[in-house]
Amino acid sequence: MEDGGTFDEMHRDDGDVREPYRRYAEWYSEADKKWLRTKGKEAERQFRKTGITFNVYGEDDAEERLIPFDMIPRVIGADEWRRLSKGIEQRVSALNSFMHDLYHRQEIIRSGRIPRRLFENNEAWLPQMAGFTPPGGVYTHIVGIDLVRTGPNEWYVLEDNARTPSGVSYMLENRETMMAMFPELFQRARVEEVSSYPRRLARSLAACAPDCAGEKPNVAVLTPGIYNSAYFEHAFLADQMGAELVEGSDLRVIDGRVAMRCTTGYAPIDVLYRRVDDDFLDPLTFNPDSMLGVPGIMDVYRAGGITIANAPGTGVADDKAIYSFMPEIVEFYTGEKPLLPNVQTWRCAEEDSLAYVLDNLHEIVVKEVHGSGGYGMLIGPTASKKEIEQFRAKLKAKPHNYIAQPTLSLSTCPILTKQGLAPRHVDLRPFVLVSPEGIDITPGGLTRVALKEGSLVVNSSQGGGTKDTWVLKE
Repeated sequence: MEDGGTFDEMHRDDGDVREPYRRYAEWYSEADKKWLRTKGKEAERQFRKTGITFNVYGEDDAEERLIPFDMIPRVIGADEWRRLSKGIEQRVSALNSFMHDLYHRQEIIRSGRIPRRLFENNEAWLPQMAGFTPPGGVYTHIVGIDLVRTGPNEWYVLEDNARTPSGVSYMLENRETMMAMFPELFQRARVEEVSSYPRRLARSLAACAPDCAGEKPNVAVLTPGIYNSAYFEHAFLADQMGAELVEGSDLRVIDGRVAMRCTTGYAPIDVLYRRVDDDFLDPLTFNPDSMLGVPGIMDVYRAGGITIANAPGTGVADDKAIYSFMPEIVEFYTGEKPLLPNVQTWRCAEEDSLAYVLDNLHEIVVKEVHGSGGYGMLIGPTASKKEIEQFRAKLKAKPHNYIAQPTLSLSTCPILTKQGLAPRHVDLRPFVLVSPEGIDITPGGLTRVALKEGSLVVNSSQGGGTKDTWVLKE
């Protein structure tokens, strides 16, 4: 460990290489470092050529950026991954059961395990979904679970992404780039493949098709359009799945089905993988000014004429106040103690918690309940006195809008610098597919890395980068 207790995933306290990294370390020690840095520039050029960029939204116009890629992989051993997978599967199963309960009998609220106030004023809870069960009983078709590590067998869930989790295209492109640049490396290290994800996604979505679908369900990806920050991913996944990429203007309701415009007229869609937020999905049901959705799609959906993935209303599970109750939620629906613990969380809506948070703002992290992308948060240890006082005022004005957590000592993985390998903090987002056929976890996920020394913020919108994530075979 280094930095006064930070877990270094590659090296032990005595400097020896940990077992999962052994074969990589042997290869790295033999490699010419100048050649490696040249390869890094080559990877950057490839990403630019492919168009792997994202938009950063600021006060002015959106700025298009390349997500920095670090070529030192993050390596996870087979045993480590097996334990982690069990915890992920348990949590995702509980999330799906929770969504069904919330839109039906609400047994978890009746039991007193979680308070009703979390839903009464929750904008992510959709009354239009009450009493309705999506095809196959699946609400959370694609889930991203954000994890942080603090020790050899210590993983914590930082947040759940059950609405429209993004980043899987970077997982796939990072691996493809590494295999193209260093094919000999993959002959030394036996790494689980991730390239089958698009096929598995297509199969999983097809398995969730409504009863009216034919033998080969028609799957499409709904994008808000080219100006969306994740447009590259929408186009990439549609292409890789062999699905149509559509915008709201390409779709209309015909004879009780959602159909897309094609060269011969209109063809019905069975499964719509939507990357459009709930509020913009149907102007007749939600935001009447939306130009991104399909008028009438919710009526077709509730009549069983289409599957929408993820189901509208799943944003409740992304709520950070709900997150704080996930240990109770997992136990309620699975009858088991959570295998993956939450990070300790103070709910600022509760008087005692708020008092503690206000007294300790300089030491903790404060997040908006509906926040994402690293925006709208305070990292106490690195914040200025002015920023802390501004946040203090926000907390007092709207305490229910915030939760707080301790500043975790995130594990580190090495990145390649001009001076050689240097540790940087990382997190991990594994991607999980849910269908009536079961839960499918891709071995690996997206590792995000804080490229600035000492920084704990890994979000790409805040200057973070990504790495290829290796899960070793047995």
